[in-house]
Amino acid sequence: MDYLKEIPIAVTICDADGKIIYLNEKAVQVFKNDGGTKLIGQSLYACHSNESNEKIKSILNEQKPNAYTIEKNGIKKFIYQTPFYENQKLQGLIEFSFEIPFELPHFKRD
Repeated sequence: MDYLKEIPIAVTICDADGKIIYLNEKAVQVFKNDGGTKLIGQSLYACHSNESNEKIKSILNEQKPNAYTIEKNGIKKFIYQTPFYENQKLQGLIEFSFEIPFELPHFKRD
């Protein structure tokens, strides 16, 4: 069962070489102007600037996650990129991208 298929979060997965191996339905919709499902099998590096490519390589090499927010077309999004593993071996990078409100409550729980 593909649990990620229909969630309202764009999920993009690439292998350790940066080749896109998975886009869920939301990611296909987000990237429809860039080719949608045709991006599967393509290099993630071809879709990004040199600065972004260096960050992606850093995430994979250092095996540490990266998180930030963006605003585009009046929509604010949270981006979370992290390495993923199978049998404790690095397999690639997974990115979760989802819309968030501009004013987001923050709760500190000690």
